[in-house]
Amino acid sequence: MPKLQAGDVAPGLALSDEDGSVITLGDYQGKRVVVYFYPADDTPGCTKEACQFSDLFDEFLAAGVDVIGISPDDESSHRRFREKFGLTVRLLSDPSHSVMESYGAWGEKTLYGKRSVGVIRTTVLVGAEGRIERAWYHVRADGHAAKVLAAVTA
Repeated sequence: MPKLQAGDVAPGLALSDEDGSVITLGDYQGKRVVVYFYPADDTPGCTKEACQFSDLFDEFLAAGVDVIGISPDDESSHRRFREKFGLTVRLLSDPSHSVMESYGAWGEKTLYGKRSVGVIRTTVLVGAEGRIERAWYHVRADGHAAKVLAAVTA
């Protein structure tokens, strides 16, 4: 799947959160939302990213933007992850990778010179009309949430 560009219609999603509730992109109609894709709960980079988005969560909300994270992990893993680190962002499960694929966040990647297929750390800002405002691909976890917040509030 090619990378999404500003102005593209955001692909739909309907995924379960850590409590088993099905969340859709339509739930955010009329609102802006940051959707970030990450490889796995409770791993060093993903924990850093989730904690930083959570630390800035109130600032995102003050800017009129909600934040959700998506990984292949299941609901119970997300629940443990949220509880362990006091995360405030909602976490959604995409075990089939179908939503990740539609956002260009699943595919071939290279880590330490080794090629593999998996989650491509990606963040998209979906506007109130359901169109992509901005997309970041192959991001570095540490400090990324602050960069997204800066872009959202600019």
